Amino acid sequence: MSLSIRNQIPGTVTAVTPGEAMATVKVRLDGGQYVTAAITLDAVKELGLATGSAVQALVKATEVALATGPVEGLSIRNRLAGTVRGVTSGAAMASVRVSVEGGELTAAITEDAVAELGLAEGTAVTALFKSTEVSLATV
Repeated sequence: MSLSIRNQIPGTVTAVTPGEAMATVKVRLDGGQYVTAAITLDAVKELGLATGSAVQALVKATEVALATGPVEGLSIRNRLAGTVRGVTSGAAMASVRVSVEGGELTAAITEDAVAELGLAEGTAVTALFKSTEVSLATV
């Protein structure tokens, strides 16, 4: 199956914490960083997720925010340290490629944000995205 979701990072499930209808699934990415996904219990069962399951963490580029400074006081669980590898500019929006341990992410952000943050190749950033915006696919 091919997907339009650009951000597909391989990893391994390290924990599944079930709730009443949803579960959190902690994934250790191949580069060593961690991502948390909040998905339905039905999805956990249908995918057969358990500790040790190989998965792809999927995040739409429009759901990835970037920070260039310290990140404090946020409920966002997923914070991946990385380095900008390229910026493709458009009239209003830009596509920013970020190298992270074990893969690469793309963030779709406004041109104003690119300018305000001074993003260019080599800029150290933190990629942020909510756990509810992470989908998982089994490999």
